Amino acid sequence: MAGHSKWANIQHRKGRQDEKRGKIWTRIIREITVAARSGGGDLSANPRLRLAVDKAKAANMPADRIKYNIDKATGNAEGLTYEEIRYEGYGIGGAAIMIDTMTDNRVRTVAEVRHAFSKHGGNMGTEGSVVFQFKHCGQLIFAPGTSEDKVMEVALEAGAEDVVTDDDGAVEVLTAPADFEAVKNALEAAGLTPEVASVTMRPENTIELTGDDAAKMQKLLDVLEDLDDAQEVYHNAAL
Repeated sequence: MAGHSKWANIQHRKGRQDEKRGKIWTRIIREITVAARSGGGDLSANPRLRLAVDKAKAANMPADRIKYNIDKATGNAEGLTYEEIRYEGYGIGGAAIMIDTMTDNRVRTVAEVRHAFSKHGGNMGTEGSVVFQFKHCGQLIFAPGTSEDKVMEVALEAGAEDVVTDDDGAVEVLTAPADFEAVKNALEAAGLTPEVASVTMRPENTIELTGDDAAKMQKLLDVLEDLDDAQEVYHNAAL
């Protein structure tokens, strides 16, 4: 099954993330805080917290800093309470965008999201306006040149739903959210390390944007990703 080229997008995001390590840590700490508060500090019993800790390790966060934030979230230490809010809207050419935020002030956050959309050629939508265009799933992406046969054999055996080879040779494994960890562990045990691994909202179809439109859309996405309260930005534009 063929998919759209994602490799350039992934490299763009990775480059930006490397420039913004402090901001990445802030997002991960928020995710650890919310996961630990909602499901407790025991990693073996809290899959969401396990994923957040995996992200923290991948971002080179020291183990004591990770432990401190789990303890702080599950203890009685005074801390901020975060609300999780998803905003939906449209980018250039009607492309669908969703922004998952964690905020201690929803009035500030909605104003910042609306401003980003209106300033950069997008439109804020209502709840439910674009979410149906995405599928909640586990996604693991391997670099072009990875053996598709090997990935497929291990992934499907471990319970993956699909293996897709993108136009540029990147290999994408899709799982049900609940099976993501088992599939990721099986692939890594077989010596296959993904470049990207997360439970995400994957677009069912993509909208092709080129030239000026692609540049404008990328700018809008970058501005949304740079918002202090943004955790994840999902979209269906093929740039």
